[in-house]
Amino acid sequence: MGLLSQGSPLNWEETKKHADHVRKHGILQFLNIYNKVKDRQKDVLKWGDEVEYMLVEMDDKSEKVCLVLNGKDVLETLQEKGEKINPNHPTLWRPEYGSYMIEGTPGQPYGGTMSEFNTVEDNMGKRRREAASVLNKNETLLTVTSFPRLGCPGFTQPEYKPTPVEKGVSKSLFFPDEAINSHPRFSTLTRNIRHRRGEKVVINVPIFKDKNTPSPFVETFPEDDGEAARGALPDHIYMDAMGFGMGNCCLQVTFQACSISEARYLYDQLATFCPIVPLKNNKFQIHKSRYDSIDSYLSCCGEKYNDIELTIDEDINKQLLDAGIDKLLAQHIAHLFIRDPLSLFEEKIHLDDENESDHFENIQSTNWQTMRFKPPPPNSDIGWRVEFRPMEVQLTDFENSAYVVFIVLLTRVILSYKLDFLIPLSKVDENMKEAQKRNAVQEGMFYFRKDVFKGCNPVLDPPSTAQNGVESEANDGEEFTLMSIDTIINGKEGVFHGLIPMLNSYLENMEVDVDTRCTILNYLKLIKKRASGELMTMAKWMREFVAKHPQYKQDSVITDKINYDLLHKCDRIANGEEKCPELIGDPVNRGK
Repeated sequence: MGLLSQGSPLNWEETKKHADHVRKHGILQFLNIYNKVKDRQKDVLKWGDEVEYMLVEMDDKSEKVCLVLNGKDVLETLQEKGEKINPNHPTLWRPEYGSYMIEGTPGQPYGGTMSEFNTVEDNMGKRRREAASVLNKNETLLTVTSFPRLGCPGFTQPEYKPTPVEKGVSKSLFFPDEAINSHPRFSTLTRNIRHRRGEKVVINVPIFKDKNTPSPFVETFPEDDGEAARGALPDHIYMDAMGFGMGNCCLQVTFQACSISEARYLYDQLATFCPIVPLKNNKFQIHKSRYDSIDSYLSCCGEKYNDIELTIDEDINKQLLDAGIDKLLAQHIAHLFIRDPLSLFEEKIHLDDENESDHFENIQSTNWQTMRFKPPPPNSDIGWRVEFRPMEVQLTDFENSAYVVFIVLLTRVILSYKLDFLIPLSKVDENMKEAQKRNAVQEGMFYFRKDVFKGCNPVLDPPSTAQNGVESEANDGEEFTLMSIDTIINGKEGVFHGLIPMLNSYLENMEVDVDTRCTILNYLKLIKKRASGELMTMAKWMREFVAKHPQYKQDSVITDKINYDLLHKCDRIANGEEKCPELIGDPVNRGK
């Protein structure tokens, strides 16, 4: 979660009056940070993950599951028992947008040794058990991306009804304000975004068309003042609140690089992988909004692939260039700062630009894109960082650990072998659209660079030139071609070496203890089998569970009973009480 200032929140009209002030001083704060640490070198590789959890109540008597709106109390209890009495506590807990959500991270960042990979799942397990230990009877926490009945009547505990026509922050037809975290940042964001737009947010997700789904599917809204009728599309699920995006859960990884140049290089390279492990249901996608894929590469290698239109604040861009910031970084910051501040606190208007960065973070932390380039906080020992943001949270600690370790290992290979995965940003955007389609893992085709060793000193043998096949024919003569996820992850003779073979080759050249090597190989096995289709993705597994449920009427409706049975099974799997070989393989074989 981004900046969490304390104070008296201003309404949109007051915030708007100070927008230029925030932008002006945000740039000064960035320049002060940059000039102090631009030459900083040799920071050690550190990294950490962030897992978002939903708090739910399972009523076994009524066979109903609700989201529990007690995240604030749970968070305070966890902090009181943890970091507030022991600064070296192994877990840290932070608030999230939903009042039914909490976010857990390791207490200290992981370091650069390979053995650290063997501690990730153990730490995630500590987090899950620690949080579960302070919950009430019949409550549990789940790592699922989206609560299946989010926005349906009675989806919260205690139950609150939405207030679309009364005073409130969201005025949603479906999502009550009580489901929003009580910290003023979150309600202020929600209210000010609505006021700034002059209307509620509009989210339309294509409905899952089944045999008995009405066609066309058209919703009616009894309490609508006309806004929903104008915004809703036929054959789509209409949603009108930030909670339908920000109230979902994801998995993120942040890396500290050794220098600003390495951070920029990693930012660019990882951006090309964002569509491969995308959010399919999270953080609503509005084309090139605050919630989308990145808009420009930052490294000199990426400059020639910046082929999409980039809107920038020309005055800010000139100010940055005149201050000695290079073109690529200047336009990145000048693009971020075309945005208005969405929340501002009265006590945080006038700041010490030499030693504070709240105005910079005000803009930076409300651009929720797939990657985030993060300067060091003022006067800290933290280095230049990049945040990898597009992953859906997985059901079990094993899966979440596998995805985290896969991405971290990938950064090691990229840096060690000086690999180049860059393709035109317009193709990354096309890949993001492809990733949103149902069953994209098995059926989608994604633009990907053919020769990632070009211009480098390859340690691995690149694949020979492809002679035939659909994948090799597309964009013949170009640096990139269309590939399946299976080809990208596992490789295909004559087309692409494959990420897993690259990681395996890297591991063979590293000194790794037996336990750590076994752990890593089991994680890579999960990724490999998900990509090949041998194991299901979470989305496919959930769809099949619902489709086979005896109460499902093939009408696209998930009833309370279906939801209860689904999430009850999810809880048992996540806590190791039930196996799910079609999703994660056989847990007995882990480490063998």
